[in-house]
Formats: sequence, C-alpha cells, structure tokens
Amino acid sequence: MRIPPYAVSRETETRLDAFLVLLLRWNARINLVAERDAETLRRRHIEDSLQLLPLFSEATGPAADLGTGGGFPGLVLAIADTERPWHLVEADKRKAAFLLAASGELGLSHVTVHTTRIEAASLPPLGLLTARALAPLTILLGHAARLLGPNGVALFPKGRNAEAELTAAGADWTMEVARFESRTEPGATILRITGIHSAGP
Repeated sequence: MRIPPYAVSRETETRLDAFLVLLLRWNARINLVAERDAETLRRRHIEDSLQLLPLFSEATGPAADLGTGGGFPGLVLAIADTERPWHLVEADKRKAAFLLAASGELGLSHVTVHTTRIEAASLPPLGLLTARALAPLTILLGHAARLLGPNGVALFPKGRNAEAELTAAGADWTMEVARFESRTEPGATILRITGIHSAGP
C-alpha cells in the first residue's frame, strides 16, 4: 500500500528547522548520524520519520520510540504530534543528552527521555510504538507485546528484508500486518502491526 498524503503545520516546520540546526551542531561533536549536510539529513532522516504520521492517526494514548538515537523517528514525530505524551528510550548517555537538550530548547514539554535500556524503561501502557533500524522484527515484537496496550499500534520501518523478517517472526508471534511502501527509501517497507500475541502455549 501507499502511504496517505500528509502535511505538517508551519509551526512544526519551524521547529523541524530548529531541530536540524541543533542536530548539525551536536553531530559535529558526538556523531549522532553519519550524514553531515542539512539536505541529506532532511531527506534521509526527517522526511523518512515524518512519513509515519498518517499511519498512526487512529492510535490513541501515549507513544514511545525505542532506540531513538539522534531523534529518529521519535523526536521528529513528537515535534509534529504534540497531542500525546512521547517517551524516547535511548541507552547511550551522549545521545540521550542530545534528546534532552533538544526537547528543552524546542519546548517539547510532552516528551520524556529515558536514559536506560529498553528492558529497564518504566513506561505506561502505550497506544503507539515505533523503532527504526534497531533490531530484528522478532525482538521488536517482544518489546511491543510487553509495552503496547490492548489496541496499540506498532510501526517498524524495515529495509528490503522485511518479508524475510516477517516469515521468521511468524514462528513465535501472531499479528495483523499492513505493509506500506516507503516514500523516501526505494525497496523499503513500513510495517504497521496490531494484535500482537505470542504463538507459543
């Protein structure tokens, strides 16, 4: 399926511009992402994150992003989606420091940064869970099953191996999956997963 059209407000665009300035400044010191120029960062990371927006419009309740790193997709989504609490989980202390600083400077009072491993994070029952380039799907589903509320939605951007990961995960998990073609990465797929349950006894 194709991702529905979406747009962000002028206020969101202004905040995203400010976020990009912060990212470039910090990236020179602590290597948050490999890319160094603003245009590549905007296309490969910011736009790649924003394309998730129309896929969680029906999800209600708090959201969390696992392994947020330099802010993708969690902090970018939190900039655009200010109507719910966002929890960003990042174990790397330097990256978590960036997330804290950026959230403060951008006035994102609905964002909480958890500087800890995912297994140790204390989170409320979630309506939405995201993770990008973090772990194989079978591991992500384990986190999702533990953290999502009854009607929760998981969004996992995946590369060309998405179908292989789904096949492998099917041995341990049952779920409902919708596949969306990435707007920013040819051959990549965004998995929208609901109804996650262990396939074991």
